[in-house]
Amino acid sequence: MENLKLLIFSFLGILVLTILVHAQTQSGFISIDCGLPENSAYTDMKTGINYTSDVTLTETGVSYNISSEYNRDTLEQPFLTVRSFPEGMKNCYTLKPALGHIKFLIRASFMYGNYDGQNKLPSFDLLLGADVWDSVELSDASTILSKEIIHEHHCFSIRDWMSVQQPMIMKHTGKFKDDDCDRIWSPYTRSNWVTVSSSFNISKVFMYQPPSMVMQTAAMPANGNDSLVIGWKPCDSTLQFFAYLHFAELNQSQANNPSRKQEVYLNDYMEGPPIVPPYLNPFRLPILDFSGEKIEISIKKLRIHRCRPSSMPLSYMYQNNFYNCYPIKKMTTYEVKRNWQGDPCAPVKFLWQGLNCSYPDYTSPRITSLNLSSSGISGEISSHISGLKLIQSLDLSNNNLTGPVPDFLLELPFLTVLNLRGNNLQGSVPAGLAEKGKNGLLSLSLDGNPDLYLSTPSTKRKTIAVPVLESFLAVSVLVIAALSVMWILKTRSQGITRNKNNRSFELKNRRFSYSDVVRITNNFERIVGQGGFGTVYHGNLDDHTQVAVKMLSLSSMQGDKQFQTEVELLFTVHHKNLTTLVGYCDDGTNMGLIYEFMANGNLESHLLGLEYLHSGCKPPIVHRDVKPANILLNEKFQAKIADFGLSRIFPVESITHVSTIIAGSPGYLDPEYYKSSRLTEKSDVYSFGVVLLQIITSKPAIRKFEERAHIIEWVSFMLEKGDIKNVVDPRLQGDFDMNSVWRAVEVAMACVSQTSAKRPTMNQVVIDLKESLAIEIARTNVSHETESRSISLNLGSELPPLAS
Repeated sequence: MENLKLLIFSFLGILVLTILVHAQTQSGFISIDCGLPENSAYTDMKTGINYTSDVTLTETGVSYNISSEYNRDTLEQPFLTVRSFPEGMKNCYTLKPALGHIKFLIRASFMYGNYDGQNKLPSFDLLLGADVWDSVELSDASTILSKEIIHEHHCFSIRDWMSVQQPMIMKHTGKFKDDDCDRIWSPYTRSNWVTVSSSFNISKVFMYQPPSMVMQTAAMPANGNDSLVIGWKPCDSTLQFFAYLHFAELNQSQANNPSRKQEVYLNDYMEGPPIVPPYLNPFRLPILDFSGEKIEISIKKLRIHRCRPSSMPLSYMYQNNFYNCYPIKKMTTYEVKRNWQGDPCAPVKFLWQGLNCSYPDYTSPRITSLNLSSSGISGEISSHISGLKLIQSLDLSNNNLTGPVPDFLLELPFLTVLNLRGNNLQGSVPAGLAEKGKNGLLSLSLDGNPDLYLSTPSTKRKTIAVPVLESFLAVSVLVIAALSVMWILKTRSQGITRNKNNRSFELKNRRFSYSDVVRITNNFERIVGQGGFGTVYHGNLDDHTQVAVKMLSLSSMQGDKQFQTEVELLFTVHHKNLTTLVGYCDDGTNMGLIYEFMANGNLESHLLGLEYLHSGCKPPIVHRDVKPANILLNEKFQAKIADFGLSRIFPVESITHVSTIIAGSPGYLDPEYYKSSRLTEKSDVYSFGVVLLQIITSKPAIRKFEERAHIIEWVSFMLEKGDIKNVVDPRLQGDFDMNSVWRAVEVAMACVSQTSAKRPTMNQVVIDLKESLAIEIARTNVSHETESRSISLNLGSELPPLAS
């Protein structure tokens, strides 16, 4: 599938006059005069800007000229024509930007001009993709209203900019030629602030840095003991903001003076260490991912504050599913006569005809059903359908489709209904589809195609093999994504047995004496691991089964309680991605656990079920110590969770949290749990997010002596720069699908949100990682095992369809 994204602007209502789409550099912009006849490009004499017609960018609307009474000499030429949308609830402009992680400034300007002679002012909503951007309400016919937004094309983030200089040298709102972001800067003064400035230029270092003229001005409190405070009340307390505060020292005599230290606070919480701004060099402090009913940023204990937050972008993130738009839009080659404009799934009231979508809590809508039955379409089945990776139902019945049934339908892992009856398809149905239909995994309807026949299904299921690389530092995102999916795939739920008599009988039969342990380990000959519990030894049972024996150290911080917890849990909870407990030793002071042996060590040494513990066990279990060292790999590189000594079972299923003593590993500990001692399932989600970031980057959770010590800080910094490529382990040499990586990183960053309410459930994480894996599989299109070491994913049975 051609990897092209659509940038779609939706206008619900009447008109739009001029649109500016602007990339990071001043030269890379498109200026569109809405309503201008086709092939009528011109250069505006007043501004020198080149304008082009909008005819090729929209499928609807009617062009008009404004009323002559408003056609004054001072009016810029783009406002002389308008485009009106008298029909339909949703009308769109569609642009095709360049590929890659690019930011666009989008500025839309509106004027009524009584173009229709009715003197009736319009009002309408403005959308970017599926998200409401703003509302347009004009106060009179001559008013020009402009709306701006920063659209980050690849990762789909929107940034509203509050570009403020406190105070400015200029007296009026304006722009600067050296501002790459083309922001409009407005004066912002306070009675308790005093203006200071410098004639020396400030060097440009950072992205989003304000222009030099802005950086040359600063403010100081009129009272030297006061703080500088910027505050606002968001219209929506759930919006997430990203602020950038830019500092520079303008007084050479105070350069590097320790007394110039300043502390920055966000709602009374200090953001990082004290700051000493360098002389005539910018320093930028990012404050990432915050929200609230009231926001207050203050700079305290300073005598002169240099270039206060001279640019403070207020940001919130959204994730738009361009996989929805592009494949469907390309299918207009079928000439389907439907009002298909804008985002297919959102807003919900504008859902495209013939589609159904799912609306997960933590991700954007996904197309799950496409019905083109009796639509008069002809030709072969469009290859663009392969881009609908989460589709569950596809109905192309009663049309005039010809050609073969394509193999790419096998690459849709969640497809459970396929209706092709009543066409003129020819040839053999792919064996994989026929087999899935025979096994009840796919509802397959083929009658009414006289030249179509079923081939004999293969008795051996097709699998997709994902190679495992030898060196852990070269483990690819595809392999790890496969591992992640495999260990968290849910099989059938198994309740925890609460019958104490049965459990006691089971425990008794699996008890080993200390002398047995000595014999099994050959007198503790081979050490294979070390942890907080104690030392782990390799051993062999009488039937030559390899085992790992973990003996409790007398100096261990863990004791009888953790030992009992782990024994009881692992004897009652069974899952293919949880380590199997063979037995235990409780002989006086000698305590040990005997596990199945994991030939390839743990995930940490090579560089996932949690979902089962949270959702498959009733009541749920929280592990409390998820980290790479507690995720073991067997000889087939199948991952299994281990070390349940700190796990907690919720008393009843309806309880959402329990209060506990803080326990866990540094770098993986949920900050909310640490502050409140309230343990929830989302505490495991946070730890898993850290593990996922480690898998993607091959970096440890904490890097001592680094400026950004925690992996979350480092990844956030890299994403802030738009540098996703250097987030991924460089040993992969770029051999991965960028969209798959973005999806995985988005999942990981959602998991490590500071508050549990913003984190997805493990069930949602499973769904999102399946999607990431499906994208990578579609790229590589691996159809057979490529090496002796492989992981087989049977997409027919192991990846169940996504529930709508």
